[in-house]
Amino acid sequence: MESGTILIIEDEDKLRELLTRILSLEGYRVIQANNIKNAFRQLEKEDIEVILTDVKLTDGNILDQLLKIKNSYPIPEIIVMTAYGTIEDGVNAMRNGAFDYITKGEGEEQIIPAISKAMDKAQLKARVVQLEKKISEKHNLDTIIGNSPLLIESKKLAAKVAPTDMSVLLLGETGTGKEVFAQAIHYSSERRNNNYVAINCSAIPKETIESELFGYKTGAFTGANKDKKGLFEEANNGTIFLDEIGEMNIELQAKLLRVLETQTFIKPGDTKTTKVNVRIISATNRDLIKEGEEGHFRQDLYYRLASFTIQLPPLRERIEDIEDLCNFFILQYSHQVKKKISKIDSGFLQKLKGYSFKGNIRELKNIIERAIILADGDTLTSALLPSEVFLAENNNGKSPYDLTTIEKIYIQKVLHLTKGNKTKSAELLGIGVTTLYRKLEEYKINY
Repeated sequence: MESGTILIIEDEDKLRELLTRILSLEGYRVIQANNIKNAFRQLEKEDIEVILTDVKLTDGNILDQLLKIKNSYPIPEIIVMTAYGTIEDGVNAMRNGAFDYITKGEGEEQIIPAISKAMDKAQLKARVVQLEKKISEKHNLDTIIGNSPLLIESKKLAAKVAPTDMSVLLLGETGTGKEVFAQAIHYSSERRNNNYVAINCSAIPKETIESELFGYKTGAFTGANKDKKGLFEEANNGTIFLDEIGEMNIELQAKLLRVLETQTFIKPGDTKTTKVNVRIISATNRDLIKEGEEGHFRQDLYYRLASFTIQLPPLRERIEDIEDLCNFFILQYSHQVKKKISKIDSGFLQKLKGYSFKGNIRELKNIIERAIILADGDTLTSALLPSEVFLAENNNGKSPYDLTTIEKIYIQKVLHLTKGNKTKSAELLGIGVTTLYRKLEEYKINY
């Protein structure tokens, strides 16, 4: 079983072949190059984890190429070997990114352990890079579901601001996907490999939110028995997302303004400033301009946070996206509960498209999850929808509390309960089977 790929760069044919045999017997896949030029060709086409290389080659000194190799190919670890080792060459090799520096002739007793350690480090780096790539792909802007014009415009704005370090304020009703956009902006930026930290300002008590954001020093208050690192420090060189920023108390807003202006703050109990490099993305469903005029939100902070604003549309203004969102949530949740849901009937979608969705995408997700739990077959039908969707204003202009509307809904629910058994349904409804058939025709219920 192969345990990694090694590139040997050596211009002495016999030594190169000997090293290849030894390392192949250890289970490694070995690729050869007899000079620097050929080595770069192999690096370009192969996934190499460890490079074992001579110093002096026919076309140059490898020490002059170490930085170029490390900058172009960050995964491989480089072990340099030479027949005439000097302290100066060893120091230069390690300074320029070599993993180890060994002398030829010391045998496999030194080479094999060095390669094993270098391989472990390179494979760990490769796994981290792969994980970061998966996270980035999961949260990038292309994964945001929907092709309605308003959403596309919001995504275009996010794509333009993402590569910058500009503060972003996301505006929109509850459940419109503000955190999804915040994550996508972070993972589409140069900060993607550093921390993304999210905090809901409305979910943390006023008394503790300062400590959560900025940490504290030992002895800052009763119970502060050791230093605490705050979320701004956790997000250093990355992004912090301040959700429901409009809920932040006015006293703390002044400290946040200082961070925006200077990228520094003083922890409770400390006398020194802490410096950070953090991008701030914030979100709110409030009108912060109006809040500022009423004295509830600092206007100077608003203008710093709102360097770039993106308005996210409510779901009722992007009804063409509802079907795609439904399919996404069905795929996601039916897998979790081990159900095979493959279809949505037209009545189910029609009802959803006529609904106002005060909770937006979050509410739609809950509706789909509920319907999947209730479903007995492979199809989501309108009978699985909650009563508030049924009681919504319908296309005929009737009141949601119109008696015929309520009667139709009730008949549909009973039919669903009896799996379409008309005789049983009529019995539960307290009416005759003939009357039930007449009402089915009157209300155009197909079951």
